[in-house]
Amino acid sequence: MAESCLNCGKSIEENYCGNCGQKRFSRIDRKYIFSELENTVLQTNKGFLFSVKSILKNPGKTAKEFINGSRINHYKPILLAFLLSGISAFISFQIVGLKEIMELYYLEQNLNSPLMIDILSFTSSYNSLIMLSFIPFLALLTKIGFRKCGQNYYEHIVINSYILSVYTIVNIIVIYPIMLFLNDDPGLIIQVSSLSMFTIPVIMVWFFKGFYEQKSLKSIISRVLIVMLLGFVAFIILMILSIIAGFVFALLKGGPEALEYIKPQ
Repeated sequence: MAESCLNCGKSIEENYCGNCGQKRFSRIDRKYIFSELENTVLQTNKGFLFSVKSILKNPGKTAKEFINGSRINHYKPILLAFLLSGISAFISFQIVGLKEIMELYYLEQNLNSPLMIDILSFTSSYNSLIMLSFIPFLALLTKIGFRKCGQNYYEHIVINSYILSVYTIVNIIVIYPIMLFLNDDPGLIIQVSSLSMFTIPVIMVWFFKGFYEQKSLKSIISRVLIVMLLGFVAFIILMILSIIAGFVFALLKGGPEALEYIKPQ
């Protein structure tokens, strides 16, 4: 005897409703739980690993395929960027101990105020998470740099999610192992951390050359340089605003004692 779909009321002849796709009713038991866990893990791993593998081969082509509609095998790019950034932050904080290394190095060098030490330590340790939070702004920069190329602002959000994913993967499989190896030399770790930031323009050129295959390498490089210049100016402005905000906050809330936090040592 045919059952009625509990979702739309249509008759179900097979395991799934032909009208809405609802699965035939079955009681939740041990078999159901194990089946759900298995499907969840396998499907997540399949999409995640496929996307990481595709990104490492050709990130620009992978992003273009996703934007053009070939999405069934791909992990959602924004979710992928979130997941990889979380993994990166965990490795940086819990395994490498980058924040503590940075703080110790800047204190020993007596380079600046405690506020600047905290800012530099935080930005170096959590650069992937910081970049993740700035994806909407970075999308605006690449939209400006690659204007008249056919992609709208929201597609540039997807593009920057893939770029961030490439950068984070490079950190996880290359930069962090080097830092672990150099764990006793904070100075070299600082240099490696700075070097990782210089991989960004290289990654962007690689990405956009794969995305815009018809454009010359010279055109791609010039557009990436425009994006990097705009990003550098925005970073300087942000740092200045952060210092001003810290100064005003300390003055209003903490009085003269709090100003010691900002004052160069």
